[in-house]
Amino acid sequence: MPLHIPPAPAPALRSILTALSSPTIREAPTAALRAHQGPLSPDHPLPVHVWDDISQAGPPRTRLAGWRFLVRGGERALATAEARLTADGWTFARFCDGPYVVATERALQQAESLAAPYQPRLLSVPELYMLTLWLHHDIAADGADGMPAPGDFLVPLAPAPPGIAPHLPQRLADLLPRLTLRLAPAPAPAPLLREPA
Repeated sequence: MPLHIPPAPAPALRSILTALSSPTIREAPTAALRAHQGPLSPDHPLPVHVWDDISQAGPPRTRLAGWRFLVRGGERALATAEARLTADGWTFARFCDGPYVVATERALQQAESLAAPYQPRLLSVPELYMLTLWLHHDIAADGADGMPAPGDFLVPLAPAPPGIAPHLPQRLADLLPRLTLRLAPAPAPAPLLREPA
């Protein structure tokens, strides 16, 4: 089933296009962008939602943090570019490379093969240093709004925290207990028993 990618806000896309066409792209902190010869284009705009406190009771609460685009040079993704909302509107924030570029592309390809249609988003869990592809069941929803629903799928991107399988689509309701377990404080060690004198 094809993914239903939500449209990014036009000013966010413009900020990315401006950054990609700027001569300073050759000074970007990403080696792949500096080395690439030829045109660069933004692709697959994904809203980035942040789940700030997964240990709280009740349904997950998230906030929109920005829009992230894969930056393509030819047929492959070389980096990501992110736009953030500021008091002055949408502005380019940064270019990134690293494992999440390939992991995002892989997760999107996996999601394309699922039987049901989904709206892809990114969900960041800072407490676990974790990023997931969030497959939202409501394909007509505004990508900037909404909360994860129990039937939504999350695809943890590699590298994932210990005990969380990367690139395994899981329903939020199934993954949530493992995430909260990862945040639970470690049990206190049992006191040492002394032998009687």
